[in-house]
Amino acid sequence: MAIKQRYGNWYCDFVEPGGKRIRRCLNTTDKKQAQELYDELKAKAWRISTLGEIPDHTFDEACLRWLKEKQHKRTIDKDKGKIRFWRQYFSGRNISEITNNECQDIVSKMKNRRGKAGFSSQSSKYAQLAFIRALLKMASNEWGWLKNAPYIKALPLRQSRIQWLTKEQAHALIDNAVDYLKPVITFALATGLRRSNILALEWSQVDLVRKVAWINPDQSKNFRAIGVSLNDTACQIIHAQIGRHRQYVFVRERKLNGVIDIIPMRTDANKAFKSAMIKAGIEGFRFHDLRHTWASWFIQSGVPLPALQEMGDGKVYKW
Repeated sequence: MAIKQRYGNWYCDFVEPGGKRIRRCLNTTDKKQAQELYDELKAKAWRISTLGEIPDHTFDEACLRWLKEKQHKRTIDKDKGKIRFWRQYFSGRNISEITNNECQDIVSKMKNRRGKAGFSSQSSKYAQLAFIRALLKMASNEWGWLKNAPYIKALPLRQSRIQWLTKEQAHALIDNAVDYLKPVITFALATGLRRSNILALEWSQVDLVRKVAWINPDQSKNFRAIGVSLNDTACQIIHAQIGRHRQYVFVRERKLNGVIDIIPMRTDANKAFKSAMIKAGIEGFRFHDLRHTWASWFIQSGVPLPALQEMGDGKVYKW
């Protein structure tokens, strides 16, 4: 029989035009409904085989394939977070059902993930829309799972004003920072390195004799090795860290149950930096803006932009 009942539910059993056998539960106890579902499945299989219709693929299938093909990405954990967000709404659904209007409606209601009152920032909403757009484009253009990907509107963010500190503000920031953060801020202003590169800097990447340090390609934003010339200030900062940790240059103390450990610093820990800003009377500033400050000071001293771009391993106004 094409359909048969077992333990209350109806099941179907048939062979597609291409020879593949299909056996599945129809998830119904009603025979008439089961027959209709069976007829739909057979008709769908015929259209796929004979007319070249694209078979259905679920959002979950698309996410799994994305993760498999993008597993080399340095930001794959962020992709996983976005997938968790969208699966709340699209899990189990066919990707062909996803529309721009639905995505826009979902994102417009995003709550602040940090538990604060109000909705998410525009940058968070943009990131979610950009991800779902990229996923559906790949499903269409590379996997052939969609005839045409829906147009997901994600307006680019306006570039914010570049922030930088005066020498006086920089000194105030350092003076008001906790002890373990003072050398990190000073080193950032002396080298222009990103926070992730500073906090991941290992002793094997430093040569105080030649006054150089280097960032490995797998650690840099542009996947290029970065050579860093160390001025006297940077050398003094590094020299003061000798003996604190056998692997990492910049570390801090952590007291737990009366025991003091020396541990690497987290790149996403902003509380101490924000506290120093408040005490120094500085507003609207991020740690990354120390890099802008470094660049601004060099420009003011007469360093040509091409030379500065090479030193900074990136576009001057997109650091």
